[in-house]
Amino acid sequence: MTPQFDIDLQTILTRVYGHVQGVGYRQACIKEATALGVTGWVRNRMHGSVEAVLQGRGEELERFCDWLVDGTHAALVDRLEVRELLPPVARFDEFKLAATI
Repeated sequence: MTPQFDIDLQTILTRVYGHVQGVGYRQACIKEATALGVTGWVRNRMHGSVEAVLQGRGEELERFCDWLVDGTHAALVDRLEVRELLPPVARFDEFKLAATI
């Protein structure tokens, strides 16, 4: 039996720079990801950015990345970095908060 792969499913690593910690940004990410059907995780980085691994279809990921730049009303995003993660990548069932590194 051949394994089934969802070729439309993409996984990306994002890093958001600016004033994005201490303003409810990660919790807002969880809410937005859930609304869009995006799975993965989000966490703070010790140097002040927010990092997220996002998994979903192209249109969903594009909409979420647009949202990451706009963020919450209290966040001030200076820069968004996006990098595609190539298979094999674990499949996520939900979008959750991960520990700060």
